[in-house]
Amino acid sequence: MEVLIGVLGPVRVTGDGRVVEVGSRRRREVLGRLVAAGGRAVPLATLVGDLWEDPPAAAVGTVRTFVSELRAALEPDRPPRAPSRLIETVGTGYALRIGRERVDAYRFEDAVRAARSDPDADRLAVALSWWGGEPFADLGDSAWVTRERDRLLELHHQATELHARAELARGAGASLVSPLEQFAAAHPWREQAWILLSHALYQADRQVDALAVLRRARAELLEQFGMTPATGFDELERDVLRHAPHLSPSRSGDRRALLIRTEAAGPYTRLRAMSTVAGAAALTGGVNLVLAQDQRAAAVAEAERTGDPGLTARVIAAYDVPTIWTRSDDPARAEALVETTRRTLHRIGPAASPVLRSRLLATIAMEHRGSRDRWAAEAAAEAERLARELRDPGALALALNARFVQSFQAPGGTAERAAIAGELITLADRHDLPAFAILGQLIGLQAAAARGERAAADRHAAASERLATGQENPVVPVLTAGYRATLIVDAAAAEKEYRCVASELIDSGMPGVAAGYLPLALLSLRLRHDRPAPTDPALDWGPYRVWVQPLLHLAQDDPAAARRAAAALPEPRADHLYDALWTVNAHTAIRLGDEALAARASDALAPLRTEIAGGTTALFDFGSVRAVLAALADRFGWDPAAG
Repeated sequence: MEVLIGVLGPVRVTGDGRVVEVGSRRRREVLGRLVAAGGRAVPLATLVGDLWEDPPAAAVGTVRTFVSELRAALEPDRPPRAPSRLIETVGTGYALRIGRERVDAYRFEDAVRAARSDPDADRLAVALSWWGGEPFADLGDSAWVTRERDRLLELHHQATELHARAELARGAGASLVSPLEQFAAAHPWREQAWILLSHALYQADRQVDALAVLRRARAELLEQFGMTPATGFDELERDVLRHAPHLSPSRSGDRRALLIRTEAAGPYTRLRAMSTVAGAAALTGGVNLVLAQDQRAAAVAEAERTGDPGLTARVIAAYDVPTIWTRSDDPARAEALVETTRRTLHRIGPAASPVLRSRLLATIAMEHRGSRDRWAAEAAAEAERLARELRDPGALALALNARFVQSFQAPGGTAERAAIAGELITLADRHDLPAFAILGQLIGLQAAAARGERAAADRHAAASERLATGQENPVVPVLTAGYRATLIVDAAAAEKEYRCVASELIDSGMPGVAAGYLPLALLSLRLRHDRPAPTDPALDWGPYRVWVQPLLHLAQDDPAAARRAAAALPEPRADHLYDALWTVNAHTAIRLGDEALAARASDALAPLRTEIAGGTTALFDFGSVRAVLAALADRFGWDPAAG
């Protein structure tokens, strides 16, 4: 059982998603005292003295009984007489042995310590969200409780100030005015609270109020506490009067001004709102997409730490942002989400409502993409089955998106993707699902581009752009510009347009699409014109270098190195670039005279012979697959009609 301990608020324990009853207040106090020791051993005499001002005669035996009962509650599966892994006997005392990430106070302390050298506003916001109220709230006011409570409260005050300072550094002062007013009023002796409030008022275009706060605080500090304010008061006052540039840092436009925190009181409302707002923000693309994905990950991780699988499931399901690409922007984060979602499904079991189960299964299939793992495709199929039975349009749209992502597990899925596009467009129009209407048009664009159906692709591109204008979606025009670049016949003009698209992709918030885009686009031009691969060292091939490396060696006149690289070529992932990379391999085989590699390429591309290589992305055109297969047959003397 994975135990999580909370002391920021009442002392509480959860294990595998269930509340663990640890017993009476005295037992909770023993556990809290061990937490307060931070992993160090607490002598038995100290425990007795901390629990009773006037210990009874049986105090030592009573504490040992409490420890025994705590061990039984925290480790119900521990064999009889086996040593405890969580509460270890050390000499005549005891020590709590648990990872710091499993105790909220430890996590909070570590986060504040890290923030002193790297005050990241978003990470601090997450850390502050762990705060559940007065530490050890149910344990009274004994000396050790008061001492540890005061220490943690001071950490909380420091975290509040560090967070405010980090938000001010990125120009978010206007949103801080109200919370800082409350903070300064509650802690009027904290000079930094007044300085931060004044700075926030200045960023909210309230210069007069900013100066008034400093002057009022200066007088009150002297009158109530006999304190002469720090020099920071005078410095800030001078800076406000002269409108010092550093008081209002540039925020690079409204896209960087995203605030996706929420002040809701309860964990359910707050965490689910974090995920919902993150989903809405993600649709605006760019920096907001990056911040939204971070916010979602933080909300899900915090929800799981509560030990409540129902809460975790709803936080995961609240984020229903469409996915158009099969390479994740952050693979490690995506796989962490997949594992969390699978654990959550297991923990809630049959208790999950069908619609919630459908959304969780769709999440698994959408995040675990680009693989040939059967269980991911099965998750998409089950999500779709449940959604159709429920007649829930939102769940069905998400499930169709999951099926689209998993359709790349085997080559030749263009017809299926075209059908998915048609159903998504109809479903979205009927039930007002604008984000999925855009997705349907983009999938339709990809399917039509793969088939070389220019008129249909143009219609889908134009429709997606119209929808994107209404939804203020900045990503769609970048993708459609990439499609139109593939239509340019003149190589020089096409290269110029590819470079423009690459520049836009960098700011799109979609590194999974942007990584390696420009060099692959340039390579597609070179191969269609039978020219060497581009060898500019400034080109970043991203995840695709291994497949291009033989051609790069050939372009540098090193056939021996090219053969070594070709011998080590891996199977391309089951994603958007599968056919494009096999086409690259086919060109490598032709130029090296490598018949074994040519045979592999021919087998891989044969199911796609009627399509455009790379067309399924709507961003690349490596030429007709039929022409590539014919070139392979011609180079190696095969029957062009074979296969």
